[in-house]
Amino acid sequence: MRIFYAFLVLLGSTISAFAQPEDDLSKLLDESLGEQQQIDYTTATFKTTRLINGHSNEQVAFGVLDLRISHRFGAFNTGAYNFFGLDQATMRMALEYGLTPWLTIGGGRSTYEKTYDGFLKFRIARQSSGKRNMPVSLNYFTSMAVRTLKSTNPAITEFPTSNFFYTHQLLISRKFSESFSLLIAPTLVHRNLVKTASEDHDLFSIGFGGRLKLTRRISINAEYYYQLNRPEGVVDCLSIGFDIETGGHVFQLSFTNAPAMIERGFIHETTGRWDRGDIIGGFCISRNFTLFDPRD
Repeated sequence: MRIFYAFLVLLGSTISAFAQPEDDLSKLLDESLGEQQQIDYTTATFKTTRLINGHSNEQVAFGVLDLRISHRFGAFNTGAYNFFGLDQATMRMALEYGLTPWLTIGGGRSTYEKTYDGFLKFRIARQSSGKRNMPVSLNYFTSMAVRTLKSTNPAITEFPTSNFFYTHQLLISRKFSESFSLLIAPTLVHRNLVKTASEDHDLFSIGFGGRLKLTRRISINAEYYYQLNRPEGVVDCLSIGFDIETGGHVFQLSFTNAPAMIERGFIHETTGRWDRGDIIGGFCISRNFTLFDPRD
């Protein structure tokens, strides 16, 4: 009988010895999964990839193609003869694609000085809480644009690269609550060609923007670009807009003093003033198409 008891004790010790590593491994896996689940990434800081004129921190989803049609009318103060600006129009058509979860590529064509542009937008960091606490989202935006409008000034000698423009932005954004988000965008625009020798080729500005959610599908946005070194006769761009989500697309309604819809235009070439009635109405329609589903 003593031999039998001794055998049971030995068997129990052996089972316990083999079970212990498995229990430790299971505990380690549970802790690892728990750490991953504790990282809470912030989503929907803004409704679309644009706040109004400028870019937001939002990226086009991986494998998704975004078709954007933007339209600006003339200024309200042009009077009834121009139907308060509705007789005039400036537009931009563009395609944006989520090449990876952290990289968006895109390009478009504007009637404003017959301009073509292409851009890259990188996600550097995402606002998050929990195990990884990141107070803001960081994105880097860079673009190149070329004006193809023929010059009418014989006094200016133009070269093939004269009409190229380059933009660099750091997009710093934070979602403070489900209803309120802010964005700051330090910006550099480089112009290969300037009108006079006294003008700067490099222009610096800081963009400020905010979003206030009114209902589940409607939000109001505001955007302002302050120029640190502005060309003569140019004023700061101020815009107010509304985002309206309607199923498969987002409709953006805007009021601004800038007719252009590319960075060097609305930041550094705006001459209209709100206090004089140079208010331009416009809209943008965004429609997404899934070309590649990473879950397949």
